[in-house]
Amino acid sequence: MASRTARRRIVEAPLLSDPELRTACELAADADADFVKTATGFSGGGAAVADVEVMAEYLPVKASGGIGSFEAAVAMLEAGADRIGASSGVEIVEGYDAEAF
Repeated sequence: MASRTARRRIVEAPLLSDPELRTACELAADADADFVKTATGFSGGGAAVADVEVMAEYLPVKASGGIGSFEAAVAMLEAGADRIGASSGVEIVEGYDAEAF
């Protein structure tokens, strides 16, 4: 069986209004994306809880951009993210709090 790379769509949610974000997610779903990614982190913003909540209504979400702590990662997961994209993995793991669950 041949492996397949996940089809993702990065929507740069920080740059979009709520209606634009919803349209982008609808289009990604129509394009048979496997998941949507909040942001690259290079366009002046990153993952936001409110954006993840909207995006999770359409497809699985990879929250990415500006997630630099365990608390931020948990907030994204609680908002509906299925994945976390972060260059701060060490900081996130070091901040792990077993009592948070």
